[in-house]
Amino acid sequence: MIAVEGVSKRYGSVTAVDDLSFTVDRGEVVGFLGPNGAGKTTIMRMITGTLQPDKGEVLFDGTPITENLTAAKRRVGYLPEANPLYDEMLVADYLQHVADLRGLSVTDTRLGIASAVEETALGAVFYRPIGECSKGYRQRVGLAAAILHHPEVLILDEPTEGLDPNQRVEIRRLVSSLGRERTVLLSTHVMQEVEATCSRVVILSRGALAAIGSVQELLENHGGTARYVVEAQGTGITETLSGLSGVSGHTVEEVEGRIRVVLEAMTKEDLRPKIFAVARDNSWVLWELHRERASLEQVFRDLTSEGLEEEDTQVVVSQEASAVEGYRVDEDS
Repeated sequence: MIAVEGVSKRYGSVTAVDDLSFTVDRGEVVGFLGPNGAGKTTIMRMITGTLQPDKGEVLFDGTPITENLTAAKRRVGYLPEANPLYDEMLVADYLQHVADLRGLSVTDTRLGIASAVEETALGAVFYRPIGECSKGYRQRVGLAAAILHHPEVLILDEPTEGLDPNQRVEIRRLVSSLGRERTVLLSTHVMQEVEATCSRVVILSRGALAAIGSVQELLENHGGTARYVVEAQGTGITETLSGLSGVSGHTVEEVEGRIRVVLEAMTKEDLRPKIFAVARDNSWVLWELHRERASLEQVFRDLTSEGLEEEDTQVVVSQEASAVEGYRVDEDS
């Protein structure tokens, strides 16, 4: 449904997005991960059509969005990280205002607001001033505004930023439900949200694609060292286990008269069958055997750690340039 083909964007001397290409299928929930300054917000703005790439193009269903930018924007709902709201307005009035800005008919406005309020569970605060709503409800108001025109694509930039753990869970469930009927692109720093809601993950580093795939594929392809924890009673345990093919290191400790060995292995082969076999052949009493794979957080750190100091500098420059760009857009309009 969405294709990003060779897209690049620069702010002065800073390259925010560098020759980026990927596709998103209809009905997918795709997570965007990357350190600050990696280009997540920039690429999301280019997909919404509010920012134009310097090179490359964004396509919906094979057609560049620049051929009919207004029509492309109608297909997208966008919740920016800042979630700008009018605190003095009632929730009901704000959603009506958004519908007016969208140019919806009276009938579409009524139906759109009703379905958005139901999907986001805003009934309890519908006639309350936005300024009196909790942070969680404010995020729900932003989500309702993003979906009231029934978009095919929903783009969410840090939707749980600043929420407490309970509110994060609520918004996470809401995003999952919204993704059942829409294509969703989700930018977040919270790995649990990605693992719970996303069918695929795009990891960006310094404006370029670092990795793409499902969480399981990323763990398998970029997980690095696997750790095996073995606790057993018997003779020759440490020597035998550390000598297995693929084992690159080990640590040993004694636990209540038993030997606990933690093996590190670079091989993709699962060593548990071998460990079980040698335990049986040596008549060990096997108390524990399990494998620990690298977490998504560790994969993320491994793929994006290079050049973090430079990226931190780029964030400031990028934000300043983005503000100038936004001013120019407003001035032109």
